Amino acid sequence: MSIEITKVVNGPLAENCYIVYQGRNALIIDPGSESQKIIQRLEQLNLSPRAILLTHAHFDHIGALDDLRNHYHIPAYINQLESDFLQDPIKNLSANFADQIICEEKAEFNLDINHCCRRLGDIDFKMIPTPGHSIGSTSFLFDGFIVSGDTIFKNNIGRTDLYSGNHEQLIDSIRTHILSLPDDTIIYPGHGLATTVGQEKLENPYLQ
Repeated sequence: MSIEITKVVNGPLAENCYIVYQGRNALIIDPGSESQKIIQRLEQLNLSPRAILLTHAHFDHIGALDDLRNHYHIPAYINQLESDFLQDPIKNLSANFADQIICEEKAEFNLDINHCCRRLGDIDFKMIPTPGHSIGSTSFLFDGFIVSGDTIFKNNIGRTDLYSGNHEQLIDSIRTHILSLPDDTIIYPGHGLATTVGQEKLENPYLQ
């Protein structure tokens, strides 16, 4: 049974929440700010979410976290380097960039990126540390595609002028952990359209 993915665009910054699923089992990645839109998509596809994965803890990626956790009674996973971002409006940027303060409950589990392979709800994936946009940014690699958060976009890269950002670290993360994947690997970013590793090698002006 193949792994499938669907995108729910939500919030004022048009953040991409992804639902990765196999059979009825699903993982929610980066629930932005419109929990009802995400719940509606899950119900339309008759999916049962098993966990929430966070690529990073900026406000536009976490605003519906508590709503979904409480609705489905499922845990959240985050890189331990950002375990305190969820409850800190300065670190999650909502204090300076959002219309309202975002303060979510702590994640139930910290991702142990030293053990890169995981299985949740019978869905296998790899956790790849891709710091630079933020210190704990993590990409999730599935069979044939990667969910990259705000690390890389179509013909663009993530901002590094925010709290815990680092440009050199971001470029190294992209070159080492994303551009090293097969060219036909699909990249699903945190905003905007999907792309491929091969396309970004050829066309991304920040990576030439």
